[in-house]
Amino acid sequence: QVQLQESGPGLVKPSQTLSLTCTVSGGSITTNYYYWSWIRQPPGKGLEWMGAIAYSGSTYYSPSLKSRTSISRDTSKNQFTLQLSSVTPEDTAVYYCARGRLSGLGDYEYDYWGQGTQVTVSS
Repeated sequence: QVQLQESGPGLVKPSQTLSLTCTVSGGSITTNYYYWSWIRQPPGKGLEWMGAIAYSGSTYYSPSLKSRTSISRDTSKNQFTLQLSSVTPEDTAVYYCARGRLSGLGDYEYDYWGQGTQVTVSS
């Protein structure tokens, strides 16, 4: 059973960098063909895919967030990390990490999710 757990500060000040870590257990982040994503849900809105890091270490980002987003990994700890720079109150959301595979249509099919962590951007 794969488990994902997000961790990081719940409150970030505007203009600072948000940093979250997803710790994975029960499976390796280097296992072939899995993609490890960050997804967020602002209050009252739908899910927004932010980016992913592949089993190979390649990274992929949402075009709307690419200039502010960085995803990296520590294979020795089986963790991957999100950094979102220059945050504003509009970045307030529940942030999830998830494991997925590419479908035949080119999108991700997720099978495991973290429980999510609330991040509020406020001074």
